[in-house]
Amino acid sequence: MQHYRMDPALSSELAAFGGDTLGRCFSCGNCTAVCGLSKGDTVFPRKIIRYLQVGLSDRLLESPEPWLCYYCGTCSSTCPRDAEPGELMMATRRWLVSKYDWTGLSKRLYLSEAWEVGLLAVVALFVLALFLVPGWLGASFGFSAINTSALEHVRLDLFAPTGVVHYADWALAGLLGLLLGINALRMVLFVRKGYGSLKTPASIWLGKAYEILVHGATQKRWLQCDNDARGRWLRHFLLVTGYATMFLLVIVFLPAFQREGAEFHYTAIFGYYATAVLLGVTLLAMRSRLKKDEQDHRFSHFSDWMFLVLLFMTALSGIALHAVRLLDLPWPTYILYVVHLMIAVPMLVVEVPFGKWNHLAYRPVAQYLVSVRETAQASQPAPAPVTRHAHAVAR
Repeated sequence: MQHYRMDPALSSELAAFGGDTLGRCFSCGNCTAVCGLSKGDTVFPRKIIRYLQVGLSDRLLESPEPWLCYYCGTCSSTCPRDAEPGELMMATRRWLVSKYDWTGLSKRLYLSEAWEVGLLAVVALFVLALFLVPGWLGASFGFSAINTSALEHVRLDLFAPTGVVHYADWALAGLLGLLLGINALRMVLFVRKGYGSLKTPASIWLGKAYEILVHGATQKRWLQCDNDARGRWLRHFLLVTGYATMFLLVIVFLPAFQREGAEFHYTAIFGYYATAVLLGVTLLAMRSRLKKDEQDHRFSHFSDWMFLVLLFMTALSGIALHAVRLLDLPWPTYILYVVHLMIAVPMLVVEVPFGKWNHLAYRPVAQYLVSVRETAQASQPAPAPVTRHAHAVAR
């Protein structure tokens, strides 16, 4: 039997992540009873709240349930003690992110506004330096590449050659993917430890891998909320398509997307779609958080606002950059190009592996782990029936 050590500091630690209503819960179980997503062996929020109350931090690390919660809000709106179970699950997810992250940066970023703003500023200055320092060293790139020709008309091929930027995009995507992948692997190892002696053959792990793609692309579990969550799901789905579209344009199709001149190219349609979605959905989310008219937006952590503001500013600066480029305004184009990257790159560096964005990986991975466990349990041989002889021997 697995033994677990109690962590008396867990409740106060959770409060620092935004879960300061833990003491109000008197374990009635109403939250689990009304939850439309709590089924079978994956019951919550009651179980997770109990782990928090008694300080079972290791059990929390082994639990995929916090990522199966989509903050439908019914648990919070019907809680007789105003313990805000939905917000406690949200705070638990922030705590888990800090534990999955081997660098320790997630914890610092969630617990310190100064750390989050400071790290964003450092990465932004690094991006600015990339357009200044090579010129000081004699390389023709960035502001040093602005010659007479580049002042007559916009010449991004001189200021930021597509080939160089494309390699830099790949390097950044690879680095962020590696950091997020390591953290996701740590999550898998933590949850797998909770399976105990359950045998999980490689065929099950491989056979259920499609779950990651399906749930990552659709987040369809959200539609199982017992209240009408179709509007919130649709906004989130559109946002994901906006991310995916912009990712493909920058990582795969940049040579076609970053073009010289003002002529129309079909890739612009996809850029317009992604920008419109990012702007529209982030504006709606900020409005909802200000009005606090939806259960999952009644409480806002600093990281929630920072994520939305960065996303909005990235889209807005991209529109401004596109406009001055079409108007053939050289200096505004070069300056806004750098400003756009000074917003977008820090947002990606901070939010993808260490912040709010990584739930796009942890949620589908959690669903995958649950499917693997359920399939493995179903494939186990049924226990042999107890015969009269064996019963007699046992007695």
